Amino acid sequence: MIKKSIDVISLASIAILLAVIAWAAGGPDDPARELAARLRVRTAVLLEGPSDVAAVDALAASRGRDLAADGVCVLAIGGAMSVGRFARLLGPAGLGLRLTGLCDEGERDYYARGLDQFFVCAADLEDELIRALGVPRVTELVRAEGDLPALQTFLRQPAQRDRPPEQQLRRFLGTKRGRKIRYGHVLVEALDADRVPAPLDNLLASL
Repeated sequence: MIKKSIDVISLASIAILLAVIAWAAGGPDDPARELAARLRVRTAVLLEGPSDVAAVDALAASRGRDLAADGVCVLAIGGAMSVGRFARLLGPAGLGLRLTGLCDEGERDYYARGLDQFFVCAADLEDELIRALGVPRVTELVRAEGDLPALQTFLRQPAQRDRPPEQQLRRFLGTKRGRKIRYGHVLVEALDADRVPAPLDNLLASL
């Protein structure tokens, strides 16, 4: 049931995202409006990238939440600079959806110009998750995922030697395409209930 909910959320989000992108490029607005009405979407969660979507989906699943059934669409908008455009299309002047989101501290200003409500990570979500779990536990998870040899090779690079372990792990997650998305699920699933980073916890609670 939980896995099915994740699939429904992802498919619905991708369909709406593609329709909105086509609308933004000058296409008709009807497909986006029809999809939102058919799927009974009430809220859009604007996230910078797919790894953030993976983390939100994983936390919702771990708590038995069916976001799609609750009328929530979780969207990766391709970076914080796009938040204003998506807010115009999805918010009161567009589809009329309630908007919220999650962003990195460095992107706060972009989100503040587009959204009334959003939640901010200290550096980024990966940083929040690594600090919540601790370096030893994240390293164990990397080992379990079969990525320890790659991490060890990465840590031997001269540029990594003087960085704190948390920063090393954070950078490692972004060194291979798709790795951040996979670990978005892995790290969230490994969290104890009382260790969920506040920005992520508060975002889900608001939905």
